[in-house]
Amino acid sequence: MLRFFHIKDILANQSGENQSNLVKYSFLKKDTFTDVLSNRKALKNHYLCASRILSKKQLTFQPFMKKRSARQVIEPEQKALEINLNEKIYGTFSEIGAGQEVARLFFQVGAAAGTIAKTMSAYDKTYSDCIYGVEKSGRYVCESRLYKMLDHEYGLMEERLTEHRPDACFFAFADTVSAINYAKTNKGKGWMGLRFQLQPDGPPNEIVLHVKLKDNDNRLQQQAVGILGTNLVYGAFHYADDVESLVVSLMDNLRDRVQIDLIRIDGPDFSHIDNRLVSLWMVRNGLTEVAMFDADGRNIHASEFLYKKNLLIIRGSYRPITWVNMDMLKTGRDNFLKNKEVNPKKTFILPEITLDNLASDGAIDEQDFLDRAELLSALGQTVIISDCENYPKLIQYFSDYKIQHLGLVIGVRVLLSIINERYYQNKEGQLLAAFGELFSKNVKLFIYPSLQEGSAELMNCHNVPIPEGIRFLYKHLLENHQLEDIQGFNEDKLHIFSKDVLRLLRSDEPGWDKMVPPKVANLIKEKCLFNFPCQRLEFEY
Repeated sequence: MLRFFHIKDILANQSGENQSNLVKYSFLKKDTFTDVLSNRKALKNHYLCASRILSKKQLTFQPFMKKRSARQVIEPEQKALEINLNEKIYGTFSEIGAGQEVARLFFQVGAAAGTIAKTMSAYDKTYSDCIYGVEKSGRYVCESRLYKMLDHEYGLMEERLTEHRPDACFFAFADTVSAINYAKTNKGKGWMGLRFQLQPDGPPNEIVLHVKLKDNDNRLQQQAVGILGTNLVYGAFHYADDVESLVVSLMDNLRDRVQIDLIRIDGPDFSHIDNRLVSLWMVRNGLTEVAMFDADGRNIHASEFLYKKNLLIIRGSYRPITWVNMDMLKTGRDNFLKNKEVNPKKTFILPEITLDNLASDGAIDEQDFLDRAELLSALGQTVIISDCENYPKLIQYFSDYKIQHLGLVIGVRVLLSIINERYYQNKEGQLLAAFGELFSKNVKLFIYPSLQEGSAELMNCHNVPIPEGIRFLYKHLLENHQLEDIQGFNEDKLHIFSKDVLRLLRSDEPGWDKMVPPKVANLIKEKCLFNFPCQRLEFEY
């Protein structure tokens, strides 16, 4: 049964600001318009905003939300149809691997001629190389392939259609995806991107993402690619003014089916966006458990630089970076490289910040996160942001990239917490399995010592208090060198704790700047990081 909405009732409840940039997909009939979408469930609870009448038989409207926090999850078919019926959005789809699932969805809902200038897919490698160029790595599911596709397709759009469609907002969608094979010997994954204009004849923006496909069926993975691509196109044009909503909307109708572990947003319309925050939003909203950004604040992906390399991770609060943090980075690296099988030229050292640590004072403070990131970036560090309080989750994530040797630098108090947690949660016959998740053959823990409370005695992995029932297993880990005390640490710095430095710097008490490297102290003072009390000059005119 069709639903009817009285135009006078709709117009009476809408403000002028909600009557712009609307999408045409209904028609006027006397004093009502008819909901012609087949999927009525998706429209339930949507607010319909009517505006100008395009002709005697046409009316425009769009779903609209009272509050951003109440964003409705829209079905992919409805998203594709809204794009198709927007006369100003026009572009191409180019897809390699996993079928042409995104273009297929736009064709299936109808009216695709209003949106699609071209679709293509070059499955043969020779054809693909002739169109997009040769990949030095020999890989086709990679970041550089995606950018070549976007460059080529968007360039053709501008070259061939600018004069013919001066009022159009052009886009070029591209993906290169490897879905699970028949024998299920590989994992589905791929790259996806969109280059697009938000104003006709305006400069292009760009959104690039990496996805892991979690369905255990080729057909379902292809379907997920189609939904994700549709979410990307829709989000780019509908949530550009609310980027976190754009990020979250990528998972619409895909929860638990995909993992999006890189999103990079660039362009003049997004110049105000710090991509390091995008990484935080991804992890905080459950798109992924791990995200990374480099010293330039550019979001990066493990597959592009960590494949078959060695990796050392140093978890910390870095709030702020103290001499102890610097000592952990230095001595951790030195001890890791003592292994003759670890090639320094193929080794990466990455500090890690966890959501659990960011939320230690309650809700996550985005500025506090950016302050930590600012210091780490200034020191040339590539940073991991994760939701992996549990180390096995972190190890599992990096196992996909065939890391040759993985080292984890942790404080001895953290080690004690891990040991106790594993022991008391797995007493019922699963103790070996629980520790096996953490101590696999290519994983090694480097333990940084700590001062015993109330004494000058150092606590390390040889004198840490271990529960009686686990001592046999703990001794085995020590003898097999999967646990090892860090050598060469600076004992004179062990009295420094980040929480004490933070308290002192916020009131600018004398001496705090001696507990951190000079570059860190200067940046905190210059940029007023962590609520440092900067003095502001006032002028009278």
